[in-house]
Amino acid sequence: MARRAPTPLVLLLLVALLAVSVVLSTGFGAEQLAPGVVLDVLRAQLTGGPVDLAYHTIVWDLRIPRTLLAVIVGAGLAVAGAGIQTLVRNPLADPYLLGVSSGASVGAVAVITTGVFAGAFALSAGALVGALVGALLVFAVALGQGGLTPLRLVLTGTVLASAFASIASFLVFRAADPRAAESVLFWLLGSLAGAQWAGLALPAVTVAVLAVLLFAGSGWLDALAAGPDTAAALGIPVRAVRGALFAVFAVLVGVLVAVAGGIGFVGLILPHVARLLVGGRHRRMLPVAGCAGAVFLVWVDVAARVSVRPVEIPLSVVTGLVGAPVFLLLMGRRRYRFSGGGA
Repeated sequence: MARRAPTPLVLLLLVALLAVSVVLSTGFGAEQLAPGVVLDVLRAQLTGGPVDLAYHTIVWDLRIPRTLLAVIVGAGLAVAGAGIQTLVRNPLADPYLLGVSSGASVGAVAVITTGVFAGAFALSAGALVGALVGALLVFAVALGQGGLTPLRLVLTGTVLASAFASIASFLVFRAADPRAAESVLFWLLGSLAGAQWAGLALPAVTVAVLAVLLFAGSGWLDALAAGPDTAAALGIPVRAVRGALFAVFAVLVGVLVAVAGGIGFVGLILPHVARLLVGGRHRRMLPVAGCAGAVFLVWVDVAARVSVRPVEIPLSVVTGLVGAPVFLLLMGRRRYRFSGGGA
């Protein structure tokens, strides 16, 4: 059996790396700031001391909300990806497999192309409504076809995702504004540019609460990873647990897509990284995946901001360029074996 790193040590290192990453990443942007300046602003905000107003605006009002949103979304996508891979027992599953992202795209595209709704959070609200409607459709169709089995969930989510994508493309094609396609594409590939302090509460609370629920049910996830027959033999109500997990992931992914768009590869790669570090037991793997996802997306956002200044590129462009070779490298390791319940 391959030796794994001690989970507390891995978590401690990841939390320390995350804290350093938050400070360092906040300094990157159109105006380069030294870490000391960032720390001075944070210290002044906490203690009420004097601080340069321009630096305060850049750090506290603009960059810290964006960095914190990267932490929240990265952690949430990694945890959701780990859980969905267990739910459908597929190492290639990601948070968008269940049609939630495609449903969100229809809602967001409708807001962008029609302009019926206005306001700072109109786009997020439209995406969230679309995500939940898409999840309900996938749930209803899969349930009506015989139950929430892994294969049926994958097939139903894939088919309906294609239908939702067609609807979104039709809305773009019919849009009166010729710039709508550019706005839609940027949102579909993910962006944290609209981060505000007022918009952090919903994703933060959602990720925290649902991550705690998943951690509390980690034993059930381990049993499901071993197969439905094994789980049933252990006394676990497989059908009810699958339904509850589907609802949890639908809400979690729906909220994250609503605030940040579709960010690829985070929910696919980071769960595998966590399994390599600490093994497949969900009690160890879920918190490691969440911390690793947070660190990863913080630096992805930095790359998106500074790689082609002054233009900002969508996050999925960066995650794809980084994630594809990393995923292939991880899968090439001989000792790696996908198993949600393995040691």
